[in-house]
Amino acid sequence: MSDPADERRLVEAARSGDGQAFSELYERYVDRVYSFVLFRVRDDSVAEDLTQDVFVQVLRGLDGYDWRGTLAPWLLRIARNTVIDHWRRVGRRPERPISAVESDEDGDDEDTRIGRVVDEEGEVAIVQAEAMLDRAAFQRASGQLTDLQREVLALRFASGLSIRETAEAMNRSEGAIKNLQHHAVRALRRSLGWDDAT
Repeated sequence: MSDPADERRLVEAARSGDGQAFSELYERYVDRVYSFVLFRVRDDSVAEDLTQDVFVQVLRGLDGYDWRGTLAPWLLRIARNTVIDHWRRVGRRPERPISAVESDEDGDDEDTRIGRVVDEEGEVAIVQAEAMLDRAAFQRASGQLTDLQREVLALRFASGLSIRETAEAMNRSEGAIKNLQHHAVRALRRSLGWDDAT
């Protein structure tokens, strides 16, 4: 978690034309934005292009940005709108499921996380790909969620936003986000065949 005072200093410097400050903000957030976009578009090259579009919009919009303690919700709202605009332009949703675990040239997993699941108390548990779940089952299960459910999971867990930040990014109340997350996790667990009645 970055220091809000330091982040605000970087935002102010970037507004004044300091390219190094903007580069530092970019480095802090590019992975989170890319993870969210990739989760939504399910195509690496499209996600890379859209992520760059997001940061172009951020650069253009920094002068009008109203500081609220962190840049994350505003940035992810821009990413969310960019994805929505993308689907409007192409007129369809992705057909192939996202590859939750990418492999390098040697066939080794770069990241063994297949996804994150929330238990009934709301704590995040990282689900390990090889140990607990096969990729295809996760992809099928996440494909059965609604767009809003996938979006809230992407913002919360792929991008690491808090409930409050997710609410701000999606322009919804915190209660609505908690409800969406709860139903998304229950639907995901049900699709995976995990028994919620423990």
